[in-house]
Amino acid sequence: MAASPSIQKSSPTPVASSSPLQKLSTPTTATGGASPLDAFASDLTFSAFLSPSFDSTRFSSAALSAGSAASTAEKLQDGIRLLEKQLRSEVLHRHSDLLNQLSSLKEADSALATIRTAVSSLQSSVRRVRSEIADPHRHIKSKTIQLSNLHRTTDLLQHSIRALRLSKKLRDLASADPEKLDLAKAAQLHCEILSLCSENDLAGIDIINEELASVSEIGSRLRSDAMKVLERGMDGLNQAEVGTGLQVFYNLGELRQTVDALISKYKSQGVKSVSVALDMKAISASSGGGFGPGGIRGSGTPQIGGGLKAKEALWQRMRSCMDEIHSIVVAVWHLQRVLSKKRDPFTHVLLLDEVMQEGDPMLTDRVWEALVKAFASQIKSAFTASSFVKEIFTTGYPKLFSMIENLLERISRDTDVKGVLPAINSEGKDQMIAAIEIFQTSFLALCLGRLSDLVNTVFPVSIRGSVPSKEHIARIILRIQEEIEAVQLDGRLTFLVLREISKVLLLLAERAEYQVSTGPEARQVTGPATPSQLKNFTLCQHLQEIHTRISAIVAGLPAITSDVLSPALGAIYGVACDSVTSLFQAMLDRLESCILQIHDQNFGVLGMDAAMDNNASPYMEELQKCIVHFRTEFLSRLLPSKTNAISTGTDTICTQLVRTMASRVLIFFIRHASLVRPLSESGKLRMARDMAELELAVGQNLFPVEQLGAPYRALRAFRPVIFLETSQLGASPLLQDLPPSVILHHLYSRGPDELQSPLQRNKLTPLQYSLWLDSQGEDQIWRGIKATLDDYAAKIKARGDKEFSPVYPLMLRLGSSLTENTPLSQ
Repeated sequence: MAASPSIQKSSPTPVASSSPLQKLSTPTTATGGASPLDAFASDLTFSAFLSPSFDSTRFSSAALSAGSAASTAEKLQDGIRLLEKQLRSEVLHRHSDLLNQLSSLKEADSALATIRTAVSSLQSSVRRVRSEIADPHRHIKSKTIQLSNLHRTTDLLQHSIRALRLSKKLRDLASADPEKLDLAKAAQLHCEILSLCSENDLAGIDIINEELASVSEIGSRLRSDAMKVLERGMDGLNQAEVGTGLQVFYNLGELRQTVDALISKYKSQGVKSVSVALDMKAISASSGGGFGPGGIRGSGTPQIGGGLKAKEALWQRMRSCMDEIHSIVVAVWHLQRVLSKKRDPFTHVLLLDEVMQEGDPMLTDRVWEALVKAFASQIKSAFTASSFVKEIFTTGYPKLFSMIENLLERISRDTDVKGVLPAINSEGKDQMIAAIEIFQTSFLALCLGRLSDLVNTVFPVSIRGSVPSKEHIARIILRIQEEIEAVQLDGRLTFLVLREISKVLLLLAERAEYQVSTGPEARQVTGPATPSQLKNFTLCQHLQEIHTRISAIVAGLPAITSDVLSPALGAIYGVACDSVTSLFQAMLDRLESCILQIHDQNFGVLGMDAAMDNNASPYMEELQKCIVHFRTEFLSRLLPSKTNAISTGTDTICTQLVRTMASRVLIFFIRHASLVRPLSESGKLRMARDMAELELAVGQNLFPVEQLGAPYRALRAFRPVIFLETSQLGASPLLQDLPPSVILHHLYSRGPDELQSPLQRNKLTPLQYSLWLDSQGEDQIWRGIKATLDDYAAKIKARGDKEFSPVYPLMLRLGSSLTENTPLSQ
């Protein structure tokens, strides 16, 4: 359709647009101004028609209800006319574009017709080609399938031929002399044949099936022979045989299953051995008892007359069980050892890696865990179900423990190889020992009960004042010795038994302390020994005997073990001391009271009569009488001997107390002899005689004075010191054997009356001052003496005198020098 020239001239240049419809959707005026239709969007009536959800029914209803239907209809007619006018204007304006679109459609229609013709020709050619190649394709496909079948058949034949050759080679190898048969090589051929048949699906071929039956039979024979070699090697601990057997099963591809089966077998064997060892019915049958007389009753207790045989049978079965467990553990350890060393000669794979995965327990740990679990279960069952087994294992626990210890020691010794893990570690050993702990507790309770009953019999609670005999004490000591000897081969068990013995000794000390008399009768020293004192003497000797004997028994034990008894033995020793200490203290108090009478004597008298008097002082005569009486009435009973003399070779409780008493008497006498003031020359002679009498009385009746050490040296030194001139004292070597306080106190007797001693200065009695001296050291005593020297110096200066007594500077010098090194402690 041709357009008029006027219209073409008036048409503007067409604007690029995606489609004419899009251009018509937004009409514009011919002059390019805004379209009159733009006002429709803002008009309330026409804008409703632009909404996607416009509903004509709802619009008509709204117009009718509003009462403006006529005006609305008229307005709509105007709008329609305006739209038609605008549409005509737009068609005229786009006339050239519409013509171009029409020519494009004609060209497209022509191209489509050409394509239809070409496609029809192509389809005809394809049909012709298909008809020409169909037959050759079918022929090629048929030949291809035939070739594939030929190839597969050829492979099957080749593999079958190889399988037959290998099978023949295996039969030839298997038909050789059994002693010369190479099991590993045969196993390798067997595995290779089975793998070849499985991988290439040769099953179903008649000849192959026949050969597989023969190969399977040979395989069973190989497994049987290999297992015999393996078990023989494990029983005999032969690494070569074990390695051969393992290599055979590795070549068969059955190593892991075989090892697992072996481990299960050994575990079952061990569990069965433990069960049989504690089977009381089997024990009775083996000992000839049966279920008649001498057999087993329902409680697991032998009938009358069968106990001894059943006991022997039980221990024999336990020994056999220990041997069985030992052989099982060592055999499994040997298997594990070979697995950890042997590698396949071709693949170099470690056999242990084929048997175990990372994190799996070792073979020995698996077997040991099962054995310990079974053993613990059987032990617990026997303890609760069989009173007979409970009694045997409780009383014979050291023997049972020794069996377990011996088992663990044998296993450790037999599996101690450098570079190889032991069969069991310390934790595994503790588990086995813990399995019999229930009998250990029962054994220790029995031990404690036996000893406690013996102590309760010897020292009954209900009776006070009874004294056990020597036979009773000997029984206690013997019983304790037997308990120690029963377990002394094992340090751990000895330690546990000693703890129970310690409890018994503490009980014994408590009971003995309850029997000790503590009243006035036990402390009197003026008359003959009272029954209470005699009872205390006996208790002291008995307890001392227990202390000495048991100390000797445990002397050969390790220190860490014997130290367990130290507190209990100390308690025994303490009660023994307490039983006689009050007597010795009472005697010492009396002897000190006699010595204190030295201050009632007059040692300042002058004249030849006093000097020529060879009699001892009255206080010394009384002291001698007291010492002789004490020796006769008391020491002779406490320390009896053939000659009624004191034995100094045995360091007993009483000898120690006597030695302490003798030392105290000598020191106490020296102290108060140094306090005597005034002291004339005749008084010195009298005091020297008193010292000689004292030395004789103590040496003959209490303790050899030569063995007293420092107290005796002090007594021997003080005698010549009192005769030395004051000017000679400072340089005398005798001062080294005397306490400084003794020297200084003696110098007061050489000084003027103005130089008061601490005794005089503080207005104390000799007893009070002596008690103060006991509680002070030499430095404190010197401070007290120094105070008196300062008072003396003050008096001299106040009087205006310029000279001091010769003893004043000597005391200052001796006090300051001698207190630096005290030769004797009080």
